[in-house]
Amino acid sequence: MTEKELALTIAEILDSKKAKNIKVLEVTDVTSIADYFVICTGTSSTHIKSLSDEVEFRLEQKGIVPNHNEGVTTASWILKDYTTVIVHIFSREADEMYRLEHIWADAKRVEFEETAD
Repeated sequence: MTEKELALTIAEILDSKKAKNIKVLEVTDVTSIADYFVICTGTSSTHIKSLSDEVEFRLEQKGIVPNHNEGVTTASWILKDYTTVIVHIFSREADEMYRLEHIWADAKRVEFEETAD
């Protein structure tokens, strides 16, 4: 699985669990920390945790495990590091505060269409 395929797979998993505002950013040319960021918001701390758990569960079935997780106990911003892809799952408030897509505005946006509710 390529880095882009992994990022899009993660976006699809998040979409299947009703994540909001899913964005896939290719950051290869603007940072060395990863190739892609997948950013989304959840509707509550329970939803944020379930989004994180679902990504981890579904990727583990494919033999892919995160190198590191952050924020799981507070569940207002969970970060999942898959080396080439970093997943950011925010509460609405944290997303508005940190605005990662604006910080990484030079990143290339990868088209991902969320399914209709």
